[in-house]
Formats: sequence, structure tokens, C-alpha cells
Amino acid sequence: MIKHDTIELLRECDAGIQMGISAIDEVKDHAQHADLRAMLDAYQREYAQLQNEIEGILHTYRDEGKDPNPVAKGMAWLKTNVMMAVKETDAEIADLLTDGCDMGVKSLNRYLNEYGAADGRAKDLARRLIELQNRQLKELAAYL
Repeated sequence: MIKHDTIELLRECDAGIQMGISAIDEVKDHAQHADLRAMLDAYQREYAQLQNEIEGILHTYRDEGKDPNPVAKGMAWLKTNVMMAVKETDAEIADLLTDGCDMGVKSLNRYLNEYGAADGRAKDLARRLIELQNRQLKELAAYL
């Protein structure tokens, strides 16, 4: 049970990180303020660092990780591109990313409960990802 829950929790974290990196990629070139672009770049680096740690652990279990749900990814891409076409502002970027972070925090907390038998490393990584997204939410609030 521990191995199963560990792998599943890490796979969900992996998929969430991929969504976060992709979302930032979609919007950062539209950012008007250099400080917002710099912040988004920094968050991408932090997501990538966590992803490397997660992939390292998954590799020890001979698991490839998990791609985001294609429907969810497609819907996020569509929403982002429509909103950026209508209103290309830093406030809109912050709004879109805030929605994503809110969903990520909610999902990750659900997965922490669902995969409660996961080992401590996996739980720690999930909590660090939640903290990262909560910090991003706070910093993005300045642009809303």
C-alpha cells in the first residue's frame, strides 16, 4: 500500500507541475511588467526543481510519471488563449494563474488525503508544491 500510494501521489504532483509550467509558458510573454515576467520565470524554475526531485523518486520505482489529463490541459489552453486574446493585461494573467493555483492546492490536498499511506518523502514534496502554489497566489494578488 505504501508503494502504491507513494507512486500515485507523486504522479499527481508531476501532472500538476506540468500544468503549472505549461500555464506560465502560455502567459509570460504577454506580461507587461518585467517584474511579473521575472516572477513567473522564478516560479517555473522552482516547479522544474520539484519536478526533478519527483521524477528522481519515481525513477527508483521504475515509473515514468503522469501527463496531465488531456481534456483538462486542452480546456486550460483554450481558456488561456481566449482570455489573452480578449484582454492581454497583467491582471488577466494573474487571474488565470490564480485560478490554476487554487485548483492545484485543492487537488493536492485531496490527493494527500486519498494517498495517506504514501511515504514521507512523497508527502513532503506534495506539501512543498502546495506551499509553492500558495506563495504564488499571494504574489499574484498584487497584479489582480
